[in-house]
Amino acid sequence: MSDVSSNGRITWTQDGISEVPLQRFTGRVGAIEVATVEFDGSNRLWTWWSPLSEDIWGHAKDADGAKQAADVWLREWLENFRTFFEAGR
Repeated sequence: MSDVSSNGRITWTQDGISEVPLQRFTGRVGAIEVATVEFDGSNRLWTWWSPLSEDIWGHAKDADGAKQAADVWLREWLENFRTFFEAGR
């Protein structure tokens, strides 16, 4: 789909089938897929998760809230690697 938005450093693209938008967004940083946000109709909540860690997920009342939660998690998770990246300098 062509609906693209940015939330900080994550670029969100709305998924779709045959030009029909779905209630699902894929978040990328550059070429790397870092998060997915999708509407869960049975619970009537937006669920987010990351392919970077299989047990990381959460819920929000709207898509923007789920995107923000994914962004916060990603920033906190990446902070754990700061010493690794700084050691290479």
